Amino acid sequence: MEERIQKLLAQAGFGSRRACEDYIKAGRVRVNGTVAELGQKADPAADKITLDGRPVAVEQKVYIALHKPRNVLSTVEKEPGDTRKTVRDLVPVPERVYPVGRLDFESEGLIFMTNDGTLAQELSHPSRGHAKVYRVLVARHPDQEQLDTWRRGVVLEDGHKTMPAEVYVEGTSGKGAWLRVTMQEGRKRQIREICALLGLPVVRIVRISIGTLQLGQLKKGEWRYLTPEEVNSLKSGQKPPRRSPRTSRPAPAKPARSKPRKPPTSPTRTGSRKPPAKR
Repeated sequence: MEERIQKLLAQAGFGSRRACEDYIKAGRVRVNGTVAELGQKADPAADKITLDGRPVAVEQKVYIALHKPRNVLSTVEKEPGDTRKTVRDLVPVPERVYPVGRLDFESEGLIFMTNDGTLAQELSHPSRGHAKVYRVLVARHPDQEQLDTWRRGVVLEDGHKTMPAEVYVEGTSGKGAWLRVTMQEGRKRQIREICALLGLPVVRIVRISIGTLQLGQLKKGEWRYLTPEEVNSLKSGQKPPRRSPRTSRPAPAKPARSKPRKPPTSPTRTGSRKPPAKR
């Protein structure tokens, strides 16, 4: 995938984009042996980029969806002596990928991991409007007042008032209920704190989507690379079109079937026909 050369240089650790632009203006950057121009693009997988004659190694962008199980840390590094697993332990890839949109230790569900810092920042900022959707199992069935309060916004213990959220009851589970919660912010343990303030003990939290990215059929602990369509939809904020073999090629019309004729009934003694005369 082609990117502007100053962006590739910055990703390779040669300084800020502005500093890398100065390298290009000074004629210190070459692409396939030719002096690069400001605004030029290159593909690090196909083109040879050098700065002052030194090869520029650009790490390829990686986009991963992970189903984080419970009791796994949503971080790459942990404190010395901490033996708990991290999401990085579950994704053994050579690239330096980082989680976007963390989940607390007890929660589970979708984690997006990437080394694309620009997209990570875009998805993390509440003002960009990338919604996150959760299924939350609470031990009690909420009343209308509790739901309305959550929807309007709740003042947390630190004084922060949460943004309006979409909350509704998805189903019941014994004395409890499954809630579907859609929100655009993700403060640390926000759902658990809101539920505690509303008097709704949390049993389970599962995140099922981040922006246009869906958890789908991933099982706990499983991960996969995103498709190009999924990456583009995350960047654009639009869901990729669904591929359906049924709608992509209409099935041929079936010929109309005529109703089968009933076989003629044989005459009987009780029928309307008279038996043949004896000879």
